[in-house]
Amino acid sequence: MSSCIAKSAVGLALTSILVAGCGRSADESLPVPQQVATAATGAVTIVPPPPARIEVVEDTYHGETVADPYRWLENWDDPEVQAWSEAQNAYARRVLTRLPEREAVRARIDAILTAPTRVVHEALRMAGSETLLAIKTDPTKQQALLVAMAADADASGERAVVDPNEIDPSGSTTIDWYEPSWDGSLVAVSLSTGGSEVGDIHIYKVPTGEPVDVVIPRVNAGTAGGDLAWFADNTGFFYTRYPAPGERPEEESLFYQQVWRHTLGTPIDEDEYVVGENFPRVAEIRLRVDRATGRLLVWVQDGDSNRFELYLRQPDAEWNRFAGYNDGAIEAVFGPGDTLYVISTKDAPLGRLLKLDAADPDLARAEVVVPEGDGAMFHSFYYRHAPSLVVAGERIYQVLQVGGPSELRVYTLGGEALQPPEQTPVSAIQEMTLAGGSDLYFASRSYVSPVHWFRFDADEGETTELAISWPSPVDYSDVTVVREFATSKDGTRVPVNILLPDGFKKDGTGAILVTGYGAYGLSSEPGMSVSRHILFENGVAFAEANIRGGGEYGETWHTQGNLTNKQNVFDDFAAVIQYLVDEGYASPDRVAIIGGSNGGLLMGAVMVQHPDLTAAVVSHVGVYDMLRWEQDPNGQFNVPEFGSVTDPEQFRALYAYSPYHHVEDGVDYPPVMLATGANDPRVNPANSRKFAARLEAAQDGDGVVLLRTSSGTGHGGGTPLDEIVELYADQYAFIFHYLDVPVGETGGR
Repeated sequence: MSSCIAKSAVGLALTSILVAGCGRSADESLPVPQQVATAATGAVTIVPPPPARIEVVEDTYHGETVADPYRWLENWDDPEVQAWSEAQNAYARRVLTRLPEREAVRARIDAILTAPTRVVHEALRMAGSETLLAIKTDPTKQQALLVAMAADADASGERAVVDPNEIDPSGSTTIDWYEPSWDGSLVAVSLSTGGSEVGDIHIYKVPTGEPVDVVIPRVNAGTAGGDLAWFADNTGFFYTRYPAPGERPEEESLFYQQVWRHTLGTPIDEDEYVVGENFPRVAEIRLRVDRATGRLLVWVQDGDSNRFELYLRQPDAEWNRFAGYNDGAIEAVFGPGDTLYVISTKDAPLGRLLKLDAADPDLARAEVVVPEGDGAMFHSFYYRHAPSLVVAGERIYQVLQVGGPSELRVYTLGGEALQPPEQTPVSAIQEMTLAGGSDLYFASRSYVSPVHWFRFDADEGETTELAISWPSPVDYSDVTVVREFATSKDGTRVPVNILLPDGFKKDGTGAILVTGYGAYGLSSEPGMSVSRHILFENGVAFAEANIRGGGEYGETWHTQGNLTNKQNVFDDFAAVIQYLVDEGYASPDRVAIIGGSNGGLLMGAVMVQHPDLTAAVVSHVGVYDMLRWEQDPNGQFNVPEFGSVTDPEQFRALYAYSPYHHVEDGVDYPPVMLATGANDPRVNPANSRKFAARLEAAQDGDGVVLLRTSSGTGHGGGTPLDEIVELYADQYAFIFHYLDVPVGETGGR
């Protein structure tokens, strides 16, 4: 599930959950035998679907028997399961469509997301010395496209290189990521469909967008991702490869990733194996090539473990394995000459930067360039287009975590600290990329400002904003950001970032939406959401908690919230909610919570453990059955983060917080909207089906449980714009309704 929240080329923020589906239109001729309170739709009666039948399966773990009443809902090939899911989805769509707030909310969300000024450029990369490539979000298109412009980033002269909307007018095809050749003449693009994230590599000419060469299938997947690195002479590339048909059983087709090489102009069956036969079954791989020497760096993670092996393939094709999984090396990049810069957490939980001889790499002889300091160094394995470490000419650029916000720092090649670019307080560095020489392009964002792109001149120390920094379609000048700290159950201080609309009174009568994540050592960073502004327009506050399990304070903060320590994550979030109520930010019955993926697990656990703490829950693509999770293909990759039921101690921890197993009959749980995508490659939608069925049964039909399934999307990446609008309309209408927030005809105050 790390990969669960990994950024795609279109720059999905952790707080933007993009699983959506338009669903069916409301049926006005529904039978009306009785008024159904759960529908909460005024005068219109909506009949809920029949409850799921109970068919108990018992499992015994380490002497403890556990009952599973809805195991049958895991089998998506069963027509009965599909029929049950369709009935649940139809019911959810009818309820959501008839919420009195939805019409105004949808109109406002549509106006925001299709506004002409909602143009975003992300994933910048130089293609040669004169062309800049970027992924562009265009509000007139369903999917983002790859564009080219001059190196000064003046978008007025940009042109499309690869437009998925032209390739597939249905809006189902998306760009996973791209990689330009060193000379800028060609670009490799991973394209996938339907939210599957199973990407094939296509090669295009940058000047014309003309496709060339062959299409290489299954280079990317939702579970372990994928990568590609061009040869130094531009004649071909190394790429990640999943087992070809017939090489392994079908159930193993998303495991055993290896590295192969392809030479342009040759058929695929002549591609050559490079390395990977001895990698773990759940290996995840990133690739980097040094243009000066042709060296290949292979960066391998053992599942979603934050533990890495690092290999170098020398120009003579000899290999050096210079870091093992327990050596603390978490990332490496090439420097000038024969240098290699490595981030290590060995004996330094906040990280330190080392320098090695790339011709003979040996961690034991490494030179400390930047010692452990006041910020947390982190790897960028999941963020292909957002590295945390860049070496450009005579400069080292590094992003450090400082509790949620991040800071860009600049050093000489020897580690001497230099004056960094000016940065906004409580902000985050979103991306960095080479700009030529020692200069750097970088993007910055905050809770109240959209992504702004800059070029930093290393010699002059000057920062210039680029023309592609477009204005936002919403004005956040009416929002104030406050950063405070709650105290968790064990006394740990937990940061919480609070966004307040003008006129908000801290008198205990307000309403607030709270989110969090807390896993994989991934930090919840500041970022502006244009759609979120609808909260502030209607007087609702927003808070994001930097809970344990993330990387806000380094690896220690992460390990205090994973494996058998996972309960700390839920305690942290509950403490933040209680703090917000105690401090008068909201009344106890006007708190809603929202999260996705691992954040969906967070929502499920907190609502089950503290049913009286929130008034509404929106949970996207969540994990709720922690005892069956590892049976799914993606679950195997996440055992290092969550643990395994095969280990007695880890089983006890998993069972203790598994939301599905702790729903109690007769408890008054808050209204909950569960959203999932049928094509999700990261979290099995069966989690949402089983959790919904158990909640419905526990509340005897008196509670509000909506299971919203999209048939044409997955975990979020690649969701068409129209479906995003529908999801957000449902989501915010649901929140406003159950927080008792009046919404005007225009969706704002």
